[in-house]
Amino acid sequence: MNILDKIVADKRKEVALKKSIVPVSQLEASALFGRETNSLATALRNSNTGIIAEHKRRSPSKSVINQKVSVEEVALGYEKAGVCGMSVLTDGKYFGGSLEDLLLARASVNTPLLRKEFIIDEYQLIEARAYGADVILLIAAVLSREEIKTLSETAKSLGLDVLLEVHNEEELHKSVMPSLDMLGVNNRNLKTFEVSIETSKTLSSVIPDDFVKVSESGISNVEAIRELQQFGYKGFLIGENFMKTEHPGKSAVEFINDLKN
Repeated sequence: MNILDKIVADKRKEVALKKSIVPVSQLEASALFGRETNSLATALRNSNTGIIAEHKRRSPSKSVINQKVSVEEVALGYEKAGVCGMSVLTDGKYFGGSLEDLLLARASVNTPLLRKEFIIDEYQLIEARAYGADVILLIAAVLSREEIKTLSETAKSLGLDVLLEVHNEEELHKSVMPSLDMLGVNNRNLKTFEVSIETSKTLSSVIPDDFVKVSESGISNVEAIRELQQFGYKGFLIGENFMKTEHPGKSAVEFINDLKN
């Protein structure tokens, strides 16, 4: 079993448990459920920098990244830096995140928020909406075409943007459909955890232009972004690069200033 299979198996149990405790009607009664969402896809289309900055405490490949800074502090720092969006990890077991992190980020900023999660059930989309997310992530590696279709269409009906993540051409061909807003290429090989931005370059020509192209993982310098922009990428998800520093917001400010110059 690779790490992704393990995470998904655990996620199925977790979602089943949550469904038995918190009914959908309770989530739909949340004060945030009816709020107007902010489109990340629109923000990326209109930006020259396209940074989606992440809040991430730890990961299966790196263990602890940053346990010290509060979500509010990170969110405010990122907003001040002028990011297009913020990704908030809500998986507890493997990434040390929670839905409360999403809620605290939402209470702090108006930036479009992505719920970064292993989504396998429509229940998680309703949760995302109830906790203040604007965007959800779907991972092609763990979903069938039918599941991608159902989940993305449900997300759109809830007013959420959809970012679909692929790792190779096979996943891309299986996934392309009108209910997606953004196509993300994860430069990390999920089986080996090796990272290479060549993956984004190779797949760029296969991604239809109707979708906002996003490159994820392994982007640690401005040169990589400038290079990827030549391949039509408008969004760049940066996690560990900011989070591994003492002041993620400050690191984001410096990075975006460099990118603008």
